[in-house]
Amino acid sequence: MIVYLDTSAFVKLIIHEAGSAEVHGWFSEARRATSSAITYAEASAALFRRNRDAGPVPTRLAAWVLELDSRWERTLTIPVAERSAGQLAMKHGLRGMDAVHLAAAMTLRDDVRSTSPESRIAFAAFDRRLLEAAEREGFATLGRPLE
Repeated sequence: MIVYLDTSAFVKLIIHEAGSAEVHGWFSEARRATSSAITYAEASAALFRRNRDAGPVPTRLAAWVLELDSRWERTLTIPVAERSAGQLAMKHGLRGMDAVHLAAAMTLRDDVRSTSPESRIAFAAFDRRLLEAAEREGFATLGRPLE
């Protein structure tokens, strides 16, 4: 299985919170882990905010960034498909970055199908609206809303 992780799933690889154990399993068991090119910047911002909100500790943030870099090196980066993302945002009522993630996963699926039609791609997220949109677009989904 190839797993596509949105930022909410990717951050769970670094910060231990609800859903982290599941994401670690998906990441390690996947034949390939993938995410959008925007994920690194979004994850970095999330780590900074989490560190700041918990009472800034520079060593904690530095350790998180090292882990982010380690995971990112093992992740196939999918380019942003801005027009497709715009269409998906309107079609499914998604926020902009969520639409970018779904468009990236669809780009990945199209690329994979052209060379390996039997490959399965699962979309991992922790946002109800995004998971529902991914299912409507034909993806198997991993994750659950943590609203």
